Amino acid sequence: MEKLNIKELEEFVNKNISLFHAGKQKALENLKLRQLLKKKNPYLFKAKNISVAWELVKEVLEAFLSSSEEKLFGDFLEELAVFISEKTCGGRKSVATGLDIEFENNDVLYLVSVKSGPNWGNSSQQKKQELDFQNAVKVLKQSKHTKNVQPVLGICYGKTRTSHLRGYLKVVGQNFWYLISENENLYTDIIEPIGYRAKQHNTKFKRQKSKIINLFTKEILEDFCNKDGEINWKKLIEFNSGNLDLVQK
Repeated sequence: MEKLNIKELEEFVNKNISLFHAGKQKALENLKLRQLLKKKNPYLFKAKNISVAWELVKEVLEAFLSSSEEKLFGDFLEELAVFISEKTCGGRKSVATGLDIEFENNDVLYLVSVKSGPNWGNSSQQKKQELDFQNAVKVLKQSKHTKNVQPVLGICYGKTRTSHLRGYLKVVGQNFWYLISENENLYTDIIEPIGYRAKQHNTKFKRQKSKIINLFTKEILEDFCNKDGEINWKKLIEFNSGNLDLVQK
């Protein structure tokens, strides 16, 4: 493998982490309260004994932002891993279903699916990943350029030991970053550039988030609270889930 140029790594991360923050900001700016209320479980928030309008808004918004951030940052880590493999071993973004990277090292063709963290997917999604690996290997072994093919589930953080599972290799944390770079310290080298201008980005994000909470709180008070200020849960549930069409007219 080629040695990774840390300066190039920093430049790539600085550019793309800014896109991550921009994606967060855009998701927040485009959000509508009623769109948000339709997507989240109102029964859960009632069970948590939420009785203050701004607290309801904050809880619903945090739940949305958490899932949105996870998706955006997962995409960023996937692109980072592709970039590193390109620079170290001529890796490329895979066109196979369910896979992210293909690269060769020591006469082995690695087929990698990148996951940001260890707690990914339900049993159906994990089963589909196994089938995606099997299908990709089958196609490659039928070609004229048959190689030693190794499917890999690459997980960006965590301390789980490397293991062989149902036809693929599970590589986690430091081991994953080493696999695509042969640099034992890469998993710590990337942490500083990932924080590029984080304070500036987050200050802007928090300012916008505060505005959204205030605007949505006003809307909740106007549309989903009684005149005495109490949250009207019946009205909120009807908005979220009222769709009866089974009753015969």
